[in-house]
This record gives sequence, structure tokens and C-alpha cells, in this order.
Amino acid sequence: MAIMLVRASSPGLSNAASGSRHTKRKRARAPARSWMLCSLRYACLGMEPGRSSAVYSSLTVNPAGEAVVSSEQKVYDVVLRQAALLKRQLRTQAPAPPILDVRPQDLEIPRNGLKEAYDRCGEICEEYAKTFYLGTLLMTEERRRAIWAIYVWCRRTDELVDGPNANYITPTALDRWEKRLEDLFAGRPYDMLDAALSDTISRFPIDIQPFRDMIEGMRSDLRKARYKNFDELYMYCYYVAGTVGLMSVPVMGIAPESKATTESVYSAALALGIANQLTNILRDVGEDARRGRVYLPQDELAQAGLSDEDIFNGVVTNRWRNFMKKQIKRARMFFEEAERGVTELSQASRWPVWASLLLYRQILDEIEANDYNNFTKRAYVGKGKKLLALPVAYGKSLLLPYSLRNSQS
Repeated sequence: MAIMLVRASSPGLSNAASGSRHTKRKRARAPARSWMLCSLRYACLGMEPGRSSAVYSSLTVNPAGEAVVSSEQKVYDVVLRQAALLKRQLRTQAPAPPILDVRPQDLEIPRNGLKEAYDRCGEICEEYAKTFYLGTLLMTEERRRAIWAIYVWCRRTDELVDGPNANYITPTALDRWEKRLEDLFAGRPYDMLDAALSDTISRFPIDIQPFRDMIEGMRSDLRKARYKNFDELYMYCYYVAGTVGLMSVPVMGIAPESKATTESVYSAALALGIANQLTNILRDVGEDARRGRVYLPQDELAQAGLSDEDIFNGVVTNRWRNFMKKQIKRARMFFEEAERGVTELSQASRWPVWASLLLYRQILDEIEANDYNNFTKRAYVGKGKKLLALPVAYGKSLLLPYSLRNSQS
């Protein structure tokens, strides 16, 4: 088992309320707690009572005693770069040009062409993500258009390996898609949907790295069907879902009154992506198994007395139930980690994020309601529950940022 040494004050969402002077003084008076010993399953020694045990690792030591960098730290390095980019943009805040005045370089755009491209992105978002689309309508026009453009690029990327032509996709095809991405960021879009995203990145401090990383996640699906531990699975979840959070924060915006660090808001967005992908994995165990895929930590399956064969057989046993309880607990921990950060977003952007969080978290409840049978039953949230979640999400979007509430208490 790999062991990590982590700092309790390591940046992350457990620190999202770092704007609280009270919290900082409290840590300063407890130097003995400045380091904790953790396993990759987040079981930490020296944790203060009541604190989340989700941490970002600084150092991993493998069984041979060699120091290695964990997936969490690799990803957090990306978080730091994205946060730095956003902070630079905020220091040199300049109004974005009107949509119709922007022209990507090498694409002939008819009159109102960009507006039509953005509208088409909106139509695609409405078709495939109805609840999220509804929430985006509360955003400012510029922000919702940008979110639609990002959503469409992510969907097109995902379709490469999960769509109807997935059997024909090769690593070379993904290399071409990445080259197309680089051209898009250089202002040379290939089509009108690309043009919408090219325009978006000219308006917001969005970095290319999360987009490249998502393509890397698609490459993982072509060459890898097993994950030996959660460290490997964490990186995969970042590639295919955590990246979306990093892409979106610059568009969503941070509330001007927030006292949270930029890094903690990005960490929250990352945590929500990880939580959503873990939920997808737990919901789709049976479906993935029928494609010969097991997106579960192999070492944890073995510790539970399970194997791939048990998953392919698809029989719910007490061992499986106990294993699933631990996996669901971890996913919920990431949702909890994300919650505080959602409150730090610009108020006009919070509703769709809260709706996504609440609805996805309910999928875990449905897995439990199905007696952990995710082999032959697909856990889903019914239309009635979805409708009930929307006003709850809207109410949460009106709350003060957590960092502000914490500093006032």
C-alpha cells in the first residue's frame, strides 16, 4: 500500500474557507498537526475532529521506499496554473469585445455567423443536458454562450470514443483532434462550432491544458481497461471530467465578495468533476463490464474478496454490497468537498452547478435503493425528483459564499 505524507494546510477544498482568519489562527496554534499520514483511500491519522479527510498529497512513498508524485499532486499542479492565469486576468481586467466584432482568423464567417454558432451550441446543450441548459439561462448572455461552447467541445471529444463511430477511432485520430484543438486556440477553427469555442477563449482566461488532458483521457479509454488502484483511477477521472471544472471556472466567475482563494475554487470544481465521474462509474458497472471494462480499483476489489469475474457474473453479494458502500462513501466525500466551492462562484452561475451536484449525488442514493445492483439495474433520477431538485438548487444558489459566512461567524 502506498503511503502519503501530507500537510494539513495543503491547498485544497478542505481549505476553501481559507479566507477565515479564525481558521488560520486555529491551525497556527496546532503545529503538531501540520503533517498527517494518509493512505490513498484517504484514511488519515492526526486529522482534527470534524474536518474532511479529503486531502491533496504532497509526497507518495511506494513499498520500495521510493518517493513518487501522486496523481493528486500532478493534477493540483494544473490547478495552480489555471488559478494563476485567472488571477492575472483579474488584475488586468478589460471588457471583452462584442460577439459580432470577433472573427477567428481563417474561417469565413457570414453575418451573424458567430451568433448562429453559439445558438447551435445552445441547441445541442438543450438536447443532451436539459437540466443543465435550463440553469445556464440564468447566466449572463456572454457566460451562457461560453459554457455552451465548452460543453459542445467536450461532448464532441467524448463522442470520439463513446459515440457511434467509436470502433473506428485510433490514437492517430485523437492526435488529429488535438492538432485541431491547437489550431482552434490559435484562432484557426475548422468549423462553426469550433469558432464558438475559439471566440470564447478570446474572452476568458481559459488555458489549453485541461482540453489536452481531456483528449488524453480519451486515449486512456483506447489503451486501458483496468485501474490497479485509486491513484490511477483518480487521474482518469480528472482527465475525463475534472478537466471540465477547470475549463468552466473562468467563465462561471468567482463572486466578488468571496474570501476564498482562487486555488480553492478551482479545487472545488475539480472535486465536482471527480465526484460526477466516480458516480458515472458506479452507475455503469454492468454496462462497462459488458464492454470488457472495469473502472474500479483492482487492489480494493481484491481486498474485498472480489475479482473481475465477480463483476462479469453480475451477482449482488454481501461482499459486493460492502465494497459498493465504500465506493459510494468516497464519491460523496468528493461531492462534499465540492459544495463549499460552488457557493464561491458568481451568483448568476451557481444554479446550474448546484443542480448538477444535487442530481448527480442522487444517483448514489438510487444505487443504494437498488440494493447495490448496478449490474442489471441502471440507477437514474426520475423526472419528479429532478423537478424537485431545481428549486432546492436555486435556493442554495442564493446563499452567501461559504467563505463569507465562515468569516462572519
